[in-house]
Amino acid sequence: MSKNLLVVDDHLVIRMGLKSMLEGTDLVVAEEACNAAEALAAVERSVPDCVLMDIRMDGGDGLNTLGRLKLDHPDLPIVLYSAYDNPTYIARAVALGAAGYVLKSAPRDRLIDALNTAASGESAWTREELRRVTGALATPRLSQELDVPLTHRESEVLRQMAQGLTNKEIAKMLGISYETVKEHVQHILRKIGVTDRTQAAVWAVRKNLV
Repeated sequence: MSKNLLVVDDHLVIRMGLKSMLEGTDLVVAEEACNAAEALAAVERSVPDCVLMDIRMDGGDGLNTLGRLKLDHPDLPIVLYSAYDNPTYIARAVALGAAGYVLKSAPRDRLIDALNTAASGESAWTREELRRVTGALATPRLSQELDVPLTHRESEVLRQMAQGLTNKEIAKMLGISYETVKEHVQHILRKIGVTDRTQAAVWAVRKNLV
């Protein structure tokens, strides 16, 4: 029995490639979307068996879209499909309830297996992926529940950190110096009681800051 798939990616060549890659399998690309708004509308029209979604897209971040879709469709299997092997992305994806995370450089069999597993209602996460983010996901809940007095600028920097941006990218985005960003990051980690950026990203997700 075929499984209907919604593919969300802002590059036509990726969507075409996925259609070709999945030919001859039980996975059918029933709908396509190139941004967050189209993805949300497509799911409302007809809930697919599984969603395969890019992270960095024009017109909306895939992780934010994951969170929005999960609010209305908590049982919808969503697999993230990204060119970035970024532990912050992976930790956020786990925290937001993604069914799995596949790199665009992964073999065809890995993608097909992940989609079939997710569409069957099971977790498509590998042990290695979960092992990498275990520490971040075990961030003490006490820190999460405290009312941490972050400044407006620190909150801005934290949101960009949780999007997976580097210090250099954050500096460019906010129009401040690299050294200033480094200072803000150190203050943020100390204030919220975590030791690295990935833990900070998970904390931000749990506080609904991203």
